[in-house]
Amino acid sequence: MTDRPEASLVRRPGRTLSAEDGLTPLLASYHLRTEAEKGEAVAEVDALPDRYRAEIADPATAFADDMVLLALSGSAAVGCVVVTAPDAGRSEIKRLWTDPVFRGRGVATTLLDAALEQAAESGAHTVRLSVWRWRTGAIALYGRLGFTVTESWDEREQLVCMERAV
Repeated sequence: MTDRPEASLVRRPGRTLSAEDGLTPLLASYHLRTEAEKGEAVAEVDALPDRYRAEIADPATAFADDMVLLALSGSAAVGCVVVTAPDAGRSEIKRLWTDPVFRGRGVATTLLDAALEQAAESGAHTVRLSVWRWRTGAIALYGRLGFTVTESWDEREQLVCMERAV
């Protein structure tokens, strides 16, 4: 018997998101943690850059054309990832986040497997992502799932860009 609760997965077209989905607190945690890791710690969502506050305040608009995958433990959202609609045969994975309490339980791998499946079903032939250089655990996970480092498409320093075929 395990004390680890199972997580189920749900897909939500971005435009259908609502406050009840539980995405907002996950996005807030993701962005607050990222800013802290960049050395720009802020205590509250209101102090985040405008583009991040907009995602948190209205994910249905921010991700209107995308698919949002949520990992649930019971009715509580414990992880998320966003898969963009294909553009020229390429989708992007963004905002992968697992509640720290649920890390080490395969939630991120489950989300990524589903994201790759979603991209393939949407007609993408390639999936790409960017990850901060210091997130070595995430980079290792992406590598295990077949992603390889590629030339950067993003001008921000410290980002590692990766891609793989689906």
